[in-house]
Amino acid sequence: MRIFDRALHERRRGRAAAGFGAHAFLKQLAAEDIAFRLSAINRRFDRVLDLGAHDGLLTRTLQSDQIMRNRLGHVIRTDLAAAYRPNVVVDEEALPFADAAFDLVVSALSLHWVNDLPGALIQIRRILKPDGMFIGAILGGRTLTELRQSLLSAEEEIRGGAANRISPYLDVIDGAGLLQRAGFAMPVADNDARTVRYAHPLRLLAELRGMGETAAFADRSAPSLTRAILMRAMEIYVRHYADPDGRVRATFEFVTLSGWSPSPDQPKAKRPGSATVRLADALGVKEHGTGEKPG
Repeated sequence: MRIFDRALHERRRGRAAAGFGAHAFLKQLAAEDIAFRLSAINRRFDRVLDLGAHDGLLTRTLQSDQIMRNRLGHVIRTDLAAAYRPNVVVDEEALPFADAAFDLVVSALSLHWVNDLPGALIQIRRILKPDGMFIGAILGGRTLTELRQSLLSAEEEIRGGAANRISPYLDVIDGAGLLQRAGFAMPVADNDARTVRYAHPLRLLAELRGMGETAAFADRSAPSLTRAILMRAMEIYVRHYADPDGRVRATFEFVTLSGWSPSPDQPKAKRPGSATVRLADALGVKEHGTGEKPG
């Protein structure tokens, strides 16, 4: 299924490159979280891929972390947009790297733009060495829920019908399943929602343009938003999502995915029924049979 126009996204992403640093606070939060998670893993990663690097903020964050700086070897930065001057211009939907090329693949807020996320994850697993690690932060399903509802309400009110104007995002419930489907061992998915406040919803729209995160749907058959619909949506946004001080809220949800490329050396779950020690003995408690009340 082709949800996104990748060429359109690349152009909008590239236009945002010059001023991206002024709007990179979400990328910074994701980068700091990834660095924190990696710092708990006591191993060295000689070859690292920063996938969808933007201006290299994630790489700089990892290299400046006191624990991580001595655990990282050579880092290759890639991005879809050449305007960010990556080491290699790469489309995340078609990774050009050899099998088992990297010890670590990291990605911060880029993979939610791929049309085939399971396929992209399979490619990431392919380019990882055995027992190599992937960790990536993706925008999740609650992202921009306030803007989504305001636009839908305004368009329904004025046109009598509405189209989705906000990109679909990954649900955390599906995250671990996608990793497992892609062949990762020990898959983990978790989420964290952040609330950001703006003086007005129009400031939020400007922020999204500055991030290069405006919608880029492949199917643009829906009628364009009119000024009347947009202004009505802004009124609805302020009415429903403003705090007492007049500032409006915007939700951004991070879904963090992590997993390991399979390796014979990794720990494996034992076959059910193969335990040689009773749980009660291990815990030092008395075992009670079915129907017997504890005394």
